Amino acid sequence: MSRRRLLTCAVAAGAILSIGLAAPVPQARAAETAKVGILIPGSKSDKGWMESGYDGLVAAQKKHGDALKVQMIENINYADMEQALTQLATKNTLVIGVGGQTQAAVYKVAKRFPKVKFSIVGGNAGESAPNVAGYDVKQAEIAYVAGAAAAMLSKTGGVSYVGGMELPSIVNAGKEFGLGAKSVNPNIKYFENYTGDFDNVAKAKEATLAAIAQGADVHYHILNLGLRGLEQAAKEKGTHVIGSYTNYCGTDPLTIAYSITGVGYQVRYAIDQVIAGTWVAGYKPFGLAMGPEASDMIVCGATPEIKAKLDAIKADILSGKIKVLEG
Repeated sequence: MSRRRLLTCAVAAGAILSIGLAAPVPQARAAETAKVGILIPGSKSDKGWMESGYDGLVAAQKKHGDALKVQMIENINYADMEQALTQLATKNTLVIGVGGQTQAAVYKVAKRFPKVKFSIVGGNAGESAPNVAGYDVKQAEIAYVAGAAAAMLSKTGGVSYVGGMELPSIVNAGKEFGLGAKSVNPNIKYFENYTGDFDNVAKAKEATLAAIAQGADVHYHILNLGLRGLEQAAKEKGTHVIGSYTNYCGTDPLTIAYSITGVGYQVRYAIDQVIAGTWVAGYKPFGLAMGPEASDMIVCGATPEIKAKLDAIKADILSGKIKVLEG
């Protein structure tokens, strides 16, 4: 891929990046270039949801080359999302909001830009608009599987979950993580906490330390930068983390497993659909049914027994034998 040129300027509380190719787009192809704006509310290097979304964007750029021009805004406060999305909508034909926390602002802005397509990565069924697509990662599905993995990996018989904002998808994932753990060990001790902020490192650390004090030694999460606090607590106390979104097996001793939640996959999906001319509005569930790039559970160095058990649980979820809450 040609080297990308990044142009940065201040926008509200965050930064806006215009991403293009160093070489000029040939005039004959200019009309074919897809212009995509993407809002990544947190840090693109958070080892979590936002980083996964950014990785999907980079993969789309590599795939489509000069057929794609991207404008990105990152690190935006909740109160500034509407302004950021408005700015993206004025210059692009597709706008992607990464995270369910962008949904309310996306629907507001979409009404003012009926000719612009909007995709929400982490969207849920509910609201609808003729120019908005909501992609449900179905976090509750893979959280159930992660809970089962955590119970099998725990040496103390205690596991914990730390979520950020108490959005329905985050709370449902926490409930299913606990149920998945109990499906393997009915006597498992389960600790669930919400910090109210995906990026608050101190609160995530405090919640994890409290769970460790009560016996938890394997921790799962839906956090962004707050993950750093969870990891600090686990490192200090010699416990372990089931990561989300990114494979750190073999590179980080804290990580003993990770769940694939398909955030980057959905970013690529939205871009691929626009470029192919097949983008459609409406709610679309992803999850296990869309394959391992969309949703999967990986245990680092899994034994055949652990792998077989997790495969059986995934199959039971897909068949409906195990019913989980919606994303």
